[in-house]
Amino acid sequence: MKTPKFRETIMQITAYVPGKPIEDVKREFGLDDVIKIASNENPLGPSPKAVEAIKAAACEINQYPDGACFELRQKLAKHLGINPENLIFGDGGDEVIFHFAEAFINPGDEIITPDTTFSEYATSALLMGGKPVTVPMKDWEIDVDALLGAVTDKTKAIYITNPNNPTGSLLPKEKIDYLLEKMPEDCLLFLDEAYYEYVDDPGYTSSLEYIKADKNVLALRTFSKVYGIAGCRIGYGIAPKRIIDLMEKTRLPFNVSRIAQKAALAALDDIDHVAKSRKVNQEGKAFLYREFDKLGLEYKPTQGNFVWVDVKTDCKALFAKLQRMGVIVRAGAPFGAPTHIRVSVGTQRELDKFIECLKKVL
Repeated sequence: MKTPKFRETIMQITAYVPGKPIEDVKREFGLDDVIKIASNENPLGPSPKAVEAIKAAACEINQYPDGACFELRQKLAKHLGINPENLIFGDGGDEVIFHFAEAFINPGDEIITPDTTFSEYATSALLMGGKPVTVPMKDWEIDVDALLGAVTDKTKAIYITNPNNPTGSLLPKEKIDYLLEKMPEDCLLFLDEAYYEYVDDPGYTSSLEYIKADKNVLALRTFSKVYGIAGCRIGYGIAPKRIIDLMEKTRLPFNVSRIAQKAALAALDDIDHVAKSRKVNQEGKAFLYREFDKLGLEYKPTQGNFVWVDVKTDCKALFAKLQRMGVIVRAGAPFGAPTHIRVSVGTQRELDKFIECLKKVL
């Protein structure tokens, strides 16, 4: 059978490989106790209020969801102090990344990213015939001058994850201000703020002040991290209305399920769950720092819910050995870092097991 002619741009794309599921590792190695600290998930689980909302919404799944996410749109806008028309919702934050690419990136357009960051920025551009341009980081920090040095007349957007994934480093306000001042007027700054709820650095500023000032800024946020409902798949973008209106033309109808919308509505009210999640994360980071110091391992202090650490050995081999012991981490090789791993902050039990196994492997 002859395959239909396909889009040549997809041949440049490498399929995204997520963290390995716990169930796969249990089956593969015959294990009963497996921990996953690979995908930056909330170790406390979902907001209890979200769980109750999901149960109640289960009786309504015979009905299509509200395509406009009206109730959530109003509540989230009030929560953020912005206008409802500044929001677009996606089936996870990833979908919002693709909404932007579909609306704005033409064949031959360039996007600029740090060389160690989330891969879906490049994938979305390649899909539309765009060209990703990567620039090196400095000591796992985003190099603003290098980003600006890569700008050409074809540059459509600069993408920054803030805090950065996988390194956990933060770009402070003065550097964002400098970047926006020097960027071309018709270029957009894409700020992925998936981990912003975990930040405790006073030098951090959110994107909202730029969006309220009608700058060419698009912020990406999610309910997957601190709110703990990654399995529901719901994220959102924030931008000036003129940008959101164009992105809405690419959004599929009913793209966010009823259950996801109800879960997000309830999670927004769960202030206690957010506070507990932040506390567990701060304590977990401190524990990992102490243990890595004892082992003589270099790590990057993080503003996210994960730690980027140099294990001084082949990360793929270490990843495989840890897996056989029931510990799933994220190898740094796909990020271009052959001796690094990214470790999500888990519960104390999970972190104890990770350190115990890491010591044995090293």
